[in-house]
Amino acid sequence: MSTTVIAITNQKGGVGKTTTAAALLSSLHRRGARVLGVDLDPQGSLGFSLGLDIEGCTTVYEVFRGEVEPDQAITQTEHGDILPSNILLSAAEVEFNRPGREFLLRTALSKVRERYDFIIIDTPPALNVLTVNAYVATDGLIIPMSPEVLSLLGVSQIKETIESVRGYYNAHLRVLGILLNRFNPRLNLNREILELAEQIAGQLETRVFQTRIRTSVSVAEAPAHGLSVVDYAPRSKPALDFEDLCDEVAGAAFPRQKEEN
Repeated sequence: MSTTVIAITNQKGGVGKTTTAAALLSSLHRRGARVLGVDLDPQGSLGFSLGLDIEGCTTVYEVFRGEVEPDQAITQTEHGDILPSNILLSAAEVEFNRPGREFLLRTALSKVRERYDFIIIDTPPALNVLTVNAYVATDGLIIPMSPEVLSLLGVSQIKETIESVRGYYNAHLRVLGILLNRFNPRLNLNREILELAEQIAGQLETRVFQTRIRTSVSVAEAPAHGLSVVDYAPRSKPALDFEDLCDEVAGAAFPRQKEEN
């Protein structure tokens, strides 16, 4: 199969982007997919969450500067390969100001893309040059949101950026779906946000994923152990939900292992 590149994006922070990226990487890897996680957030949360020493390794920043090839920055882990980042990447907006800067990630990934079935990109909580790089390099976006109004606002503001990227850089960019994190169907606000999310999904010509990720303390605990929630607490509610999400995203090509049923 050809490589599928997916960016996890929302300009609002704290909506579960890194948790979602790490869970998808781990779940796909466990199902036998060849996966690469790309961290475009200067906080380096994806690499840290999966056990990397992000201060002591070569990162995507050095790749963008042309100091190393992607091969030299990719780290192999038990959850799949990771192209990490750290705080040095926060200089990107100022430092990478030359023509074609929107294509830095696409160019880098073109050198390794064929080795992977899935490339999952974790993006920063901002609509900046790093986010645009992710949109230019990707096939599809997953937009996680928490069931609160400010998170919903972040989703609606993405629309303009998507349309700009489609018009100038990546005509094939599409939204795979909106993902509701920390969802509790018993709460009135959660149900109301779901209705509003479905309206915004219509504007983005996409859907709200059938899977909703329930909350659990294990989501907060997992990064401290260098694990995604699906590895740290595989029988927890969010881990089971992320397996369902993986079915929605890639189940036809990579069905879950029998022991996980």
